[in-house]
Amino acid sequence: MTPARPTAEASDAQLAAALGPLRADPRGTAVLLDIDGTLAPIVRYADDAHIPEATRSLLIEIARRFGVVACVSGRRASDARRIVSIGTISYIGSHGTELLRAGSTETVQDPAVRDWSRRIQAFGREADNAELRRLRVRIEDKGSIVAFHWRGAPDEEAARAAIDTIAGRAEQSGLRTHWGRKVLEVRPPVRMDKGAGILSFLDGAELDAAIYVGDDVTDLDAFRALGELLAEGRLRHALRVCVASEEGPSELAEEADLVVDGTDGVRHLLDLLLADDSGT
Repeated sequence: MTPARPTAEASDAQLAAALGPLRADPRGTAVLLDIDGTLAPIVRYADDAHIPEATRSLLIEIARRFGVVACVSGRRASDARRIVSIGTISYIGSHGTELLRAGSTETVQDPAVRDWSRRIQAFGREADNAELRRLRVRIEDKGSIVAFHWRGAPDEEAARAAIDTIAGRAEQSGLRTHWGRKVLEVRPPVRMDKGAGILSFLDGAELDAAIYVGDDVTDLDAFRALGELLAEGRLRHALRVCVASEEGPSELAEEADLVVDGTDGVRHLLDLLLADDSGT
């Protein structure tokens, strides 16, 4: 399925038509969802993120009905599960390099990044100086990733300038940088992206369709992974949904099949995904 590229938020009729092939074969469908900005509203402090109970209830029912359900996040897989609080779905964490399968208590980490965790954490400790604290830049330890957040800093421009310096230092040290919505991530110099994580997670799964819903630049890789599976004939239907917001990247909507408005739009999408063929 390759719908026309969207120019605006999808209508209920467009959503229902696009979701039809997924609803027709739930057991043969993978439902893949970003968390922050998609299921959970963006908040000033990352630790305060939560999923509205109405959304969580829908996700529990989707986990019962659909063949494969996973949340795909830049957070650690264990942190993603803590926020979502559903044990019957899988969690692909740290931008595809961690997997916590449904019902499991053990996170499996990509060995290519495992040895980099100490170096990344050491870089984060060295960067955590008095100036960053004065600017109220928040540092988040994601195991093999360290993130620098400036959302809500009293002087966001000055905070961003300080983080630019950190990015330069990281690159000079042979590390990689990735920019998101008012956040810089410093990563190991190996492939780390949601697309690679999804391809690995779905390898060997017998699926007919998949949907991915996301809101940020990191979700482009997930969109492209579904496109790859579609082109190779491993999926018959792929639906890529952009969650629109004032801070969201324009290129995500350009590559999406559908656009919904914010986390409320995602909740409505999930509701329609569970609707029966009569549209009730």
